[in-house]
Amino acid sequence: MKLPIYGPRLRKVARTHFGWPSLRPGQFKPMRAVLRRKDALVVLPTGAGKSAIYQIPAVLLPGPTVVVSPLLALQQDQISALNERNDPKIRAVRVSSAETPREQQEAIEELRAGRAEFLFITPEQLANPERLAEVKALKPGLVAIDEAHCISAWGPDFRPDFLALGEMIKELGSPPVLALTATASPPVREDIINRLRLRNPEIHVSGLDRRNLFVEVTHCPDEAYRWRRLTAMLDEGQRPGIVYVPTRRAAEELAARLTEAGYPAEFYHGGMAAGLREQRHEDFTDDKIDIMVATSAFGMGIDKPNIRWVAHMALPDSPDSYFQEIGRAGRDGEPGRVLLLWRAEDEAIQRFFNGGGPDVEELRELAGVLHKGPTTKTALQKETGLGPRRVGQYLALLEQAGAVRTGKRSKLTVPAGAPLPAEAAEAAAAEYERQQTVIKSRTDMMRAFAESRQCRTETLLAYFGEEIRGTCGHCDNCADGSADAVNAVEEEGPFPVHSQVRHGEWGTGMVMGYEEEKMTVLFDTVGYKTLSVPVVVQQNLLTAA
Repeated sequence: MKLPIYGPRLRKVARTHFGWPSLRPGQFKPMRAVLRRKDALVVLPTGAGKSAIYQIPAVLLPGPTVVVSPLLALQQDQISALNERNDPKIRAVRVSSAETPREQQEAIEELRAGRAEFLFITPEQLANPERLAEVKALKPGLVAIDEAHCISAWGPDFRPDFLALGEMIKELGSPPVLALTATASPPVREDIINRLRLRNPEIHVSGLDRRNLFVEVTHCPDEAYRWRRLTAMLDEGQRPGIVYVPTRRAAEELAARLTEAGYPAEFYHGGMAAGLREQRHEDFTDDKIDIMVATSAFGMGIDKPNIRWVAHMALPDSPDSYFQEIGRAGRDGEPGRVLLLWRAEDEAIQRFFNGGGPDVEELRELAGVLHKGPTTKTALQKETGLGPRRVGQYLALLEQAGAVRTGKRSKLTVPAGAPLPAEAAEAAAAEYERQQTVIKSRTDMMRAFAESRQCRTETLLAYFGEEIRGTCGHCDNCADGSADAVNAVEEEGPFPVHSQVRHGEWGTGMVMGYEEEKMTVLFDTVGYKTLSVPVVVQQNLLTAA
C-alpha cells in the first residue's frame, strides 16, 4: 500500500461504512500511522473523534481490532453506534463482566468466524490467561487503548490491571498499538509509552484549543462570594451543566443547597451504589437532570454533546484533570462556558488527597513473597492480606524499582539482578516520593494557571506541549485586555520553548513556556518549576542539554 492512496482509501471507508463525509483535523496522520503498522499515541480533546482513528483503519487491516476500554458504559455507547449501521464490516461484540459466560463465548465465535470486526474488552478480562489465549488465537491486527491515561501511575484513574497491558499485548503477538486519550501532559505521555511498551511511537497532539469554550477564572475571598458567582451563572438559564467539587460530602451538600435555592440538582460520586450511579448517569444523558454536582468520578465515558457549562468549585488537582473536565462542555460545537471559582484554601484539600504514602514494611513483605518464586496478584493478596488496589499500587512501584516484572500468563517474577526485598522496598518508597514531587508540581501549576494574567489557553497548551500564536480571544484575560501586554514580551527567553535544558541540582528538563520575566520548566525528577528569567541568565542556572 503506497502512501498517496492512504487518504482516498480512508475517506472512502469513512463515507461508505460510517456515513462521515470527511475526516476531522487531527485524524488523518494517526490513521496513516495505524495503516503503516506503527504504534501511536494520540491526544485529542473530548468530542474530536478519537474513536474514528481506530475504527476507519480497522476496515482496511487484516484481523479483528481489540479495543481495551475501562468503562462498560463507554463501551456500550461505542458498540451501539457501530452496530446501528447494520454493516458486517464494522460489527462489534463485547467480552466483559456484563455478559454471561455463554454470551462471552458467542462473541469470541463471532470474531473467529469473521462475522465481527471489533472486540471491546476490559483490562480485567485480558488479565485472565485463558481469555488472553482466546484473543491471541484471533490474530488481532490492531490493539486500541481508549482512555490511555488510566495506565499512568500519575493519572487520575489509576487502575492496577492496566499495568500489565504492555505484557498482555506482547502475548497477543505484539500487534500495532494505538493509545488514545483526551488529556496527557508530557510526564503522563512518557508513562503511557513506557507502560504500554510502545515501540518508537508517533505522538500526535492537536486540537487542544477549544475555541467555542469561554474560559473564566475567579478568585473568591470567601464561600459566600463563591456561591453568589455560581448562582449568577445559573440565573443565566443555560442548561445542562456540571459542577465539580472536591469531595463526596461537598457533592451531596451543594446539590441539596442548590435544590433548596430553586436550582434542582442531583449529586454523583464514587461512594454511591453502582445502580444509583448508573441511573444518574443515564438520567443526565437523557436530559432528565439539568445540574449535576459531582466529584471527578463523573465524566469519563459521558457522550453528551449539549453540556453548556462546566463549573469548578475548587482548584482541581492538576491542569490534566481540569482540561479533561472542561472538555465535556460544548462538544456540539456551540458556545460553552467554563468557570473556575477558587480559594487559596483549596490547595490544602489536594495536599490531603495526595498524602498517605506506602508502608515500607508492607513493601518489604510483598517483595519477600515475590522472591519465593513466580506468583499471581491473587496469591499475593492472600499471602499478604493486602487489598487488590494496594497490591496493584505496590507492584507498580516495585516494577519501577526493577524488583518485579509481569511475565507470560500474567505471572509475576523477580528479574535477574533485582534488589533484595529490603533494598527493593526502599527504592520503591523513593520512587513514590519522586512521583509525589511531580504531583505536587502539577498542583502548583494549577494554582499558577488560576493566578495567571496570561492568555488562559496559551498557558494550558504550554503545559500540554502545544503552542498557539498570539492570544486565544476566548478567555477572561483576553476579553478584558490583560493578556495583551503579557504576550507582547512572552515569547522572548534564553531558550526556545520545548528545548531541553539542564539544571545543576534538578537535572534535565523541557522549557514549557514564558510569562513576563518567568519561565516554566518541566524537570524529569522534580516536575514543573517556575524560574526567574533574569536569575537564570545572571547565574547561568540552566544550560542547553
